[in-house]
Amino acid sequence: MRIWLKQIRERNKMTHEQVAKKSGISRSFYTHIENGTKDPGVTVAKALGNSLDFNWTLFFESECHLKGHFDSRHKGVI
Repeated sequence: MRIWLKQIRERNKMTHEQVAKKSGISRSFYTHIENGTKDPGVTVAKALGNSLDFNWTLFFESECHLKGHFDSRHKGVI
């Protein structure tokens, strides 16, 4: 599970459906991405990053730790 992605989505007070619609993907695909059962390509990662206001390259890091990846707007997400 991509806990960091879920935390960002919840911080933005958005549902799976809202994120998916804003990003131009299906709700089902977004759910798989958040659950970690599917990985987004660059285009989808960029769309998700834009929709939720985070650096889309986090999807391609070998290990994602929220600490140090976000600016002050995202402090306290952990």
